[in-house]
Amino acid sequence: MQRTEKYFEQDAFRTQCESTILAAEPDEKTGGGRIALDGTVFYPEGGGQPADRGTLTLPDGTTLNVTDVHEHDGILWHSVDALPESAVPGTAVSGCIDWEWRFDKMQQHTGEHILSGILHQMFGAENVGFHIGSEAVRMDTSVPISAEGLQAAELAANRIVWQDVPVLVSYPTREELAALVYRSKKEIEGQVRIVTIPGADVCACCGTHTRTTGQVGQIKILASENYKGGVRLSVVCGQRALLAAQAMRQRQAEIGALLSAKADQTAVAVHRVYDEYTALKFTHFGVCSQLFDALAQLANPGEDAIRTVPGLDPDGLHRLAVRLTEATTGLCAALTPTEKGTGYCIAQADGDVRALTKALNAALNGRGGGKPGICQGSCAAAPEQVEEFLRKTK
Repeated sequence: MQRTEKYFEQDAFRTQCESTILAAEPDEKTGGGRIALDGTVFYPEGGGQPADRGTLTLPDGTTLNVTDVHEHDGILWHSVDALPESAVPGTAVSGCIDWEWRFDKMQQHTGEHILSGILHQMFGAENVGFHIGSEAVRMDTSVPISAEGLQAAELAANRIVWQDVPVLVSYPTREELAALVYRSKKEIEGQVRIVTIPGADVCACCGTHTRTTGQVGQIKILASENYKGGVRLSVVCGQRALLAAQAMRQRQAEIGALLSAKADQTAVAVHRVYDEYTALKFTHFGVCSQLFDALAQLANPGEDAIRTVPGLDPDGLHRLAVRLTEATTGLCAALTPTEKGTGYCIAQADGDVRALTKALNAALNGRGGGKPGICQGSCAAAPEQVEEFLRKTK
């Protein structure tokens, strides 16, 4: 079968084409099919860039939705949601890509080239992982880069965007390629496609890109984390960067409203609230300790002590249960009501409550466990039901 001509390599802004079906086969997994064309505007998944979406229209007006595209041995197979009998080899089809989807990927991919090139220039960083996700672009570097370094690189990358330099595509000869310094210098069979962004990057790449860097709009690093000796970046470009900025502004406005703070004072307000929270937490700890002491004093030595206290967190439950065991050698339990039932902590001085805990979990749809002397967890029953079970089963 002849190889598919890739119209997108000559013109990434071309959205439509007239083609002929080379082969068509059903896809039993999806109920649709796969169609190979002699030429296409659809970019296949590869190199970290998702495949194009769009439609194929048959001569009788039947429209097939293209959901994925893959390349095998130079032939581009288009996954479609249906395969009518009229879709046979030799049939003419009209292809049309989802332009909004394509342009987004072009912005992300070109922005990645710019940022990767800048990181390579500034820090000698190699791009060892790249994927255009539905929310952001994931980039992995080969070396660690500080927050200050990333901020400087982000600014330098955006300066390339503001300069609106052309994104150049070339097909050098083997001799020219041998003398060329470029990223992704791997052994590639056949003609190598080089994408050059003056001042930023020279890289071997088969993806789709904008005509100029200005069309990228903006490059924004949303997050970074240490990863395998380098850093993993979450990056957005173009419209995604604008939407991310708008979302951040909305969140900041909501936080400002809650804290009665102006936009440039939210950090100060958050620190104030955090200090207040820390002070209240310390006070709460002390009040709970006094409460736990009082509850322990009500326990009779050698008798069971089961206490229900609303609003306790797991740490509070544990503290109360331990305090009760200091007052009695009987079965001790701290309970608190939750949205889904009851949080519990069961304990006994010099005892083993694991079997009882296991029985409680089985009877009241619970989860939890621990050491012989103390077990903790939660169950779907009300505190009253838990207390009744413990008194009957212990």
